[in-house]
Amino acid sequence: MMALHALPSWRTVDFISDLHLHASEPATFAAWQRYMQSTYADAVFILGDLFEVWVGDDALQSGSFESQCADIVKQTAARIPVFFMHGNRDFLIGNSLLTACNTTLLADPSVLIFNKHRWLLSHGDALCIDDLPYMTFRALVRSPEWQQVFLAQPLAKRQAIARDLRRQSEGQKKAGMTYADVDTHVSRQWLLAAQAHTLIHGHTHQPATHDLGDGLQRIVLSDWHVPTHPASSSRAEALRLTLYGKCMLANSPFKFDRIDILEWPDMHTHDHITHDHLA
Repeated sequence: MMALHALPSWRTVDFISDLHLHASEPATFAAWQRYMQSTYADAVFILGDLFEVWVGDDALQSGSFESQCADIVKQTAARIPVFFMHGNRDFLIGNSLLTACNTTLLADPSVLIFNKHRWLLSHGDALCIDDLPYMTFRALVRSPEWQQVFLAQPLAKRQAIARDLRRQSEGQKKAGMTYADVDTHVSRQWLLAAQAHTLIHGHTHQPATHDLGDGLQRIVLSDWHVPTHPASSSRAEALRLTLYGKCMLANSPFKFDRIDILEWPDMHTHDHITHDHLA
């Protein structure tokens, strides 16, 4: 299992996931852009589904929405380390994008060693073992053979396939389809194998903290959705882990905060962002 040692100078680390960035969601893009430009964390971990869909690194065309997103990540990575983990929507992100953004790829799962404590990081979809159809689909699309065939198709065709899949997904959401949650037993197994006490993941869009017993826990990250019309429900959080030196808080030198990005200054101003601007 991949292990990443935090730099001794790190005192604050941010975790985000499930932003599902897409040109048709300009307000979510604006919130994420503001966050990336403003965070004072010493490192940012993006635990999957940064994009609503990623059909290949050749989508990084000049002036494209994907290229604009890559530029924002690159600007942040010029200030602080940025780490990325594949999600179930953007598992085709490859070396071209990561190199362009100066971003480090993490295996799923990975361990972050921060002040001698071990934190297990995952996107979370591999832990939803009760969703048998998805697990079968996941095994298929993560295979090198399937990816080679898919990426060999013209970009326009891949984008059309992605649009169809997105329409299907949106239809399932509107129909009230429920999704399997992370399995507790497997989560405990992963934590014990990693010699970690806390699992941090996204994917389920159900932000919460779960006590797994025996001092183990899992913390679920927020998804991001900022509608153009404020009357609709909004959510955009970063999970912030802060080291307080020798000051022990609840028998731990760490403190977790859920930072509501929408409460940051200027976060409610999206009028200057348009679909045309992001196209």
